[in-house]
Parts: sequence; structure tokens; C-alpha cells
Amino acid sequence: MVRDWTHEDHTAAAVTQIERMASTIQDADFGAPVPTCPGWNLERLVRHTGCVHRWAARMVRELAPRRLDRTAIEAEAAGTPADRLPGWLREGATELGEALALRDPREPVWSWGGDRHVRFWSRRQLHETAVHHADAALALGRPLSIDEDVAADGVEEFLDVLPYARWRPRVAELAGDGETISWRTGTGAAWLITLHPGGYAYRRSTADASATLHTDTAADLLLMAWGRRPVERHRSEGETKLLAWWADRSMI
Repeated sequence: MVRDWTHEDHTAAAVTQIERMASTIQDADFGAPVPTCPGWNLERLVRHTGCVHRWAARMVRELAPRRLDRTAIEAEAAGTPADRLPGWLREGATELGEALALRDPREPVWSWGGDRHVRFWSRRQLHETAVHHADAALALGRPLSIDEDVAADGVEEFLDVLPYARWRPRVAELAGDGETISWRTGTGAAWLITLHPGGYAYRRSTADASATLHTDTAADLLLMAWGRRPVERHRSEGETKLLAWWADRSMI
């Protein structure tokens, strides 16, 4: 069953997810390549993730009406020695958690998604971190665990923000004439995506579809949605070319 979340839930879970990532990278080789982020090593992944936490925290604290530049945050991060990165990541969790707790989730703030309120950032930072934590764990060959309720909400967050990923022009091609895609998990969560001339809509449903993708868990589905695992890795039924077509155009 997919859980309904509050801003406070997302905030607490984001802090927990950052702390888990920090534990995963403890005593790691920060020069290790990250296969799911081609061209990146672990150090770059961690610095990027921690900078995004601090950037989001600053925007929420200031209720920024427009996108803030990250240059100063990135410059400060560059001065942190690699062996201090786990602690530095945890410091960012504290900063982010405090900023999000300070604000009413309904207060307006800039975001790149459709929801331009503080609550966007608690949810976005939870799932930003969950996916990058997965990147780190996969790079290091260490155990990966994304709670199923977190992953299920992450799937819906992906579908909510995808139309706003304007830096990927092919996202605009995710439209059709009523074709349907079903995403089903072995843990019970399921979604039906319907393609319309103007875009797509989704709902929680186990209804039949033009094409169906089966994954063992919602975590598997979340990683597939964010391009960390190929569609071909999972069992599919129906018009499988439709699943490949969606995956190609939804890559952000």
C-alpha cells in the first residue's frame, strides 16, 4: 500500500536518508567510479549531494522567489578534505532538517517543479538523496536499502516532477492517444500511466494496460525510473516497445 506523506514525514525521512548515505560512505575509496553517474567518482557524487542539501536549505530559509546560485556553496565544499566527507554530509542533513522544520510547508518558494512551496523541497531532497545513496552503494558494492514506503512515494514524485524537467526536451514527447503503461511491484504498489495528446496522467491502479512492467519492489521501480537500472532487467508484458519508448524519453 502506498502511504500518504506530510511535509514533516518527508523532512524526517530526508534526514534519515542522508545519515544512511553518510554511513555507507564511511571509510570508502572516494576515487571509486560511480557507474550509474558516468564520469563521476564517489567524491564528486558526495560533494554534489551535500551541496544540493545546503542549496535547498538556503532557498527554504530565505523563501527565495527565484533560483539561487550554488557557486559559493560549491566553492566552500571544495575545501572539505575527502576523509571528512561523511561528517560534512551529516552536517548538511542537520542544516536541511532545521531549515525545513522552520517553515510552513505552504509558504511559497522557488522550485523547478510544479509545486512552488516549501513542501516541494522536503520531498525532493528525500528522493534526491535516496537515489544518490543508491549510486554510492552500487559503486562501493555495499548493501543498498530503500524503504518501500519511501520508494513508492519516490515513484510518484518522479511522475509529478517529470513534466517540468525542461532541460530534457524529449520529456515533452511523453504524450499519446490513450496508450497505457502499468508499473507493478511484487510488494503490492502499482500505477497506471495514461498518455494523452497533451501529456500523461497517472493513478494508483492494477488495471490492465497496453504494456506492463513488473519489478520485485518499489525500490527497483524507483531506480529504473531514474535510469539506474535498465527496463530490460525486469519482466514485461504487452507492447514492450512502448516501455522502451517511455524509458528513452523520460530519462532525466
